[in-house]
Parts: sequence; C-alpha cells; structure tokens
Amino acid sequence: MKKTILIGALLCGLVSVSSAQSNDPKAKAVLDGVSKKFKSLTSVVANFILKIEGANNKVSDTKKGTVFLKGAKYKVALDGQEIISDNKTSWTYTKDVNEVTINNVDQSAGTMTPAKLFTNFYDKDYLYRMDAETTEKGKVLQNIELTPTDKSKSMFKVLVSIDKKSQTIARMKMFEKNGNKVTYEITNFTPNASVNEATFTFDSKKYPGVEVVDLR
Repeated sequence: MKKTILIGALLCGLVSVSSAQSNDPKAKAVLDGVSKKFKSLTSVVANFILKIEGANNKVSDTKKGTVFLKGAKYKVALDGQEIISDNKTSWTYTKDVNEVTINNVDQSAGTMTPAKLFTNFYDKDYLYRMDAETTEKGKVLQNIELTPTDKSKSMFKVLVSIDKKSQTIARMKMFEKNGNKVTYEITNFTPNASVNEATFTFDSKKYPGVEVVDLR
C-alpha cells in the first residue's frame, strides 16, 4: 500500500510541477520555455530520487525511480512498482504481490499524467510567481513558486526549480498541509532517448504467475 501511495504521489506531483503562485509573466515565460522544449523532443528518459520528509524535517523515505515518456505514452518505474500507459490502456503492477491492475485511460482534458509534466498545464489550476535564482552544482536554477487555486488540495505550495541552461526541471518540492514535504530531484535527463514501443505495454508473459485485475 505504501508503494502505491508513493506512485500516486509521483503522478500527481509530476503534473503539479507545471503549475504555480501569482501569475507572474516572468514565471509564465519560463514555464512556456520548458513546455516548448519538451514538445520538440521525440522522447525522454529521466532518473529521479523521491524523498519524503515528515513535519519534523526527518526523512522518512527515499526511493529512486525512472520515467519514460514518448508523446502521451509513459512508464514510471519506482522500487518494485510500475505504472505503464499506451494512452489507451494503463497497467499498474506491484511486484511484492505480483499483481497488475488494468484500466482504460481517462481521455478527459483534466486527467493527470506524467506526460503533462513539461507541457502548458499551468494556467488552469495554479497561480505562479518567480522566486530568486540559485546556483547548485554549477547549474543556475530558476525557482518558481506554485499555489493551487483549489484550496481543498492536500498540498498548499510547490517549489519548482528549472535548469536555466537546458530548460528542464531539476527539482520539485511539494508542501502538504499535514506538514509533510515530498521532493522529486531529477538526477539524469536524456532527451530523444531510444525507447522501444514495447516499453509502454505490459507483457504478462514476463511476469510468471501474475494476478490480473481487469477493471476495464
């Protein structure tokens, strides 16, 4: 169950990254640049570290993962669990119980998917403003603060750090109302990577004995 929550947080988080606080035109220009850059790519493979901190700033969990993107198709692999979508069908596989759940993809405009991470989703549900630039590990980061317009959301603020030179997301930190903080740090970003189409489907033959829960 804990791993399922982490995967769910990743999906919500990856989409929330494209949004933000005060509708600052400078922030919009930066976000638009990220969106334009992503749309020019045929595919993306990104490695990331997920860190969860409790209200006392104590790290309660750290995991590594990889996301594969090609158009609207995606695969998220995170410590024993995978979410795969070919934009028609989605599969959620949990290794420790050897179970896969199958669903139809919701094609509505408001559906959250990792494929929307770098696209212009930010003008709909968030306000945004520029924060101060910082330099980390030799990279200049453009920091943007995002706040949801819907105050019922579990998070009240998101800080997005964008690599100014490459126009790609370097880090995202979500602040939840319960005091928890969830950070996604991109450790490696490979544009136009060679990604086989088979990456975006679930082949049950590769998972002997897998239990299939088909909810279509």
